[in-house]
Amino acid sequence: MSIQELVIGTISLKWGDWVAWNVLKVDNRSKLGVSVPRKPGVYEVRRIPKFDRRLTIGKAANLRGRVKSGLVRGVAKHSTGKRIRENENGSNLQVRWAVTYRPGAAEEELHQIYRKRFGKLPKYVKCT
Repeated sequence: MSIQELVIGTISLKWGDWVAWNVLKVDNRSKLGVSVPRKPGVYEVRRIPKFDRRLTIGKAANLRGRVKSGLVRGVAKHSTGKRIRENENGSNLQVRWAVTYRPGAAEEELHQIYRKRFGKLPKYVKCT
């Protein structure tokens, strides 16, 4: 038997501002939308006015594709996005994201932090 220790270093997340769900539906080429980077990262969705609670915390290999196309618009498959679109009022939702080249590790840590604070995962997260 061999033992391997992994030392996972610090991941710093530089969160963008919260953006209204409905603004993310707008095509950015119209100058009225918001540009989401085509980079790996993590994202969160919250309902206002419950600013401290999250509806989902997720990871993405391509934030633009996952957040705009999948989560918000439903053009690409995104099971959590489908449940949110079916059960929530988009005008009360906000989304934010942070670029990281270790989205899986960042998502797992964000889930652990959330579970420690609230005793459960965000409403639309099934597992870590």
